Amino acid sequence: MRLIFLLLTFLPALALAQSTFVYGDLLPDAPELAAAGEHAIGVRTIEIVNPEQPNLVAAEDAELKMYERKLTLEVWYPSEGDPNSKATTVYEEVMGVYGNPERPLIPFSFQGRAVRDAPPKIATQPYPLVIVSHGYVGSRYLMTYLTENLASKGYVVVAIDHADATFRDAGPFHSTLYFRSIDVLFTLDAIDALSQPRAESFLAGLVDCNQTGLVGYSMGGYGVLNVGGAGYSPQLSSFFQAQTGGSTIIDKRCVGNEAFPAQPDPRIKAIVAFAPWGQNFGVWNEEGLQGLSVPTFFIAGDQDDISGYDNGIKAIYEGATNAERYLLTYAGARHNVAPNPAPPEALAPGLHLDEYLRYADSVWDTRRMNNINQHFLTAFLGWKLRGHAELANFLELSPAASDEWAGFQPRTAVGLSFASGQP
Repeated sequence: MRLIFLLLTFLPALALAQSTFVYGDLLPDAPELAAAGEHAIGVRTIEIVNPEQPNLVAAEDAELKMYERKLTLEVWYPSEGDPNSKATTVYEEVMGVYGNPERPLIPFSFQGRAVRDAPPKIATQPYPLVIVSHGYVGSRYLMTYLTENLASKGYVVVAIDHADATFRDAGPFHSTLYFRSIDVLFTLDAIDALSQPRAESFLAGLVDCNQTGLVGYSMGGYGVLNVGGAGYSPQLSSFFQAQTGGSTIIDKRCVGNEAFPAQPDPRIKAIVAFAPWGQNFGVWNEEGLQGLSVPTFFIAGDQDDISGYDNGIKAIYEGATNAERYLLTYAGARHNVAPNPAPPEALAPGLHLDEYLRYADSVWDTRRMNNINQHFLTAFLGWKLRGHAELANFLELSPAASDEWAGFQPRTAVGLSFASGQP
């Protein structure tokens, strides 16, 4: 009888605790900088259109037709209101992959800590910009634990739905190969225009695009590294040509091509690359990696079976000798070091396993990784975009996690390793 009493008492409380946990909320062992910032959070959805872009989905040969490429953006920003109100919004998402009969699209929703269409909080200085690029396939809602957290700390955060690469509209892979860096750069230009003081936009006067950080996961990491100066290799160009019937348009993003910029866009001051894809498939060579010159923070699992670790992410880190760089490694983790936790709907019996493995790691608690990511991005971006040099102390760490790691509670800095390098 006592056991039954305990279950009846404990289980409802546990269910309530789980139901009120919003992605990005703190676990008891969260490191110091993971906590939300001083601002309430607003969120809005906008659309931008990049004209005269090659239609790689409809292409049948090297002769490409042009089209208007529409991108949906989710924008999080500091807003008026009480940051302690625990206000929530609902994000509408899907599981599955468009066009895959084994993984049909299944709608679901989840809560966030932002308020839809809240009035922005005008500051004496505009806020730095962070652009977020998801994986293939993915969506602009894949990392809301991070986008909301950064907005609460005084950033305008813009997450891209990359056309032809979301759960809802998955297209051919060669479209993603070409458009990742193109979409990021176009989004930067579009937000820059919308943030001009006389622009007819809620972003007018709100954003300092001269202090821009890029965050990319998987194929997003592939794209932001290219934007940061890492030119693609001739091997990638050959693969792209084979996939498109001979098109060479990707060459303008390849090392050695006169169209590839000698220096990255000067507005970009920091890059975060979660599990960046490509090195294990020859996407970069030595010369291409040496072109990366923007300070870059890499985050990886040492058992990554998608991007690779020793021959993948770690090799990129080691080859980027002209960049100030950092590498945080989750011991035993695979590829999913960046996303939100798996939604409850992904646990339903009978679903394809990949609906769960799109989000979850088989070793690490995703909520724990989320808190650690919030901590380190707060330090890195706060230093590089906001000029808070004291935050560099949180990146001066021993190679193996220990109680000496700044910002971690006793007995919690385990399963991690850290490396850093200078140009």
